[in-house]
Amino acid sequence: MPRNARFIEPIDAPFDDVIRVLVRVPEKSQEKHIDQSLTRWTGKIHCDDCVAVMNDLPKESISVIVTSPPYNIKNSTGNGMKDGRGGKWANAALINGYEDHGDNMPHDEYVAWQRKCLEGMMRVLRPDGAIFYNHKWRVQNGLLQDRADIVAGFPVRQIIIWKRKGGINFNAGYFLPTYEVIYLIAKPDFKLAPKANAQGDIWEIPQARDNRHPAPFPIELAQRCIDATIDGVVLDPFMGSGTTAIAAEVLGREWIGIEISKKYCKMAEKRLKEYEKTKLTS
Repeated sequence: MPRNARFIEPIDAPFDDVIRVLVRVPEKSQEKHIDQSLTRWTGKIHCDDCVAVMNDLPKESISVIVTSPPYNIKNSTGNGMKDGRGGKWANAALINGYEDHGDNMPHDEYVAWQRKCLEGMMRVLRPDGAIFYNHKWRVQNGLLQDRADIVAGFPVRQIIIWKRKGGINFNAGYFLPTYEVIYLIAKPDFKLAPKANAQGDIWEIPQARDNRHPAPFPIELAQRCIDATIDGVVLDPFMGSGTTAIAAEVLGREWIGIEISKKYCKMAEKRLKEYEKTKLTS
């Protein structure tokens, strides 16, 4: 019998405090389903190119993909994220880009790369699977860049709004942006877990705290995406600091992580160990 979705209230607190709350959420007695065809990959962060690893994964083997790729923010018509002039982004880690990725690809190349990534995701997704693809709309040359060129042709079923707290705006031409979007890209047979459809499509969740990765998303966001699905293996092709893996562990789901940066792989492994330690002592 499929379990009902459970929703954890967002927690505006450091990582350790969030984890202590998450591990105390009562779990329903349910054994973790082990997919024998994926034991070579599950429970590991593969430090490699995501397209290469996805091409190696068995076709139609993944239940749900939760991911947030680099946004290519440094390829901007403004100067704030290019060099931090005027102190606009003096404390923003993304001034330096990501480890092993400058975040400043020519736009056409970036779109082609992201579409190739989505094609890889669609290949490994089960017929009843879905992708939660977190991205950010922004203004370029005075016009909204809504990422339609990336997702065009893919089966986008819904757009979820992630309403974040905070933000700052130096442009007098538009209002302060306070949200990001999650494209729900679903295969034909995808259904939400029982009662998950009672939740709205605007999720108010604070930004991640106490995370040294330059662009993390909160554990509660990944947890909500995973918990809205019924079963199966969770994949994150841009694992970063391990947030999706931790959310999967909290929910008793198998997971696969892919991350090209050795630095972020180590960061993710450290956070997973911290989670295990907190779980054992809670």
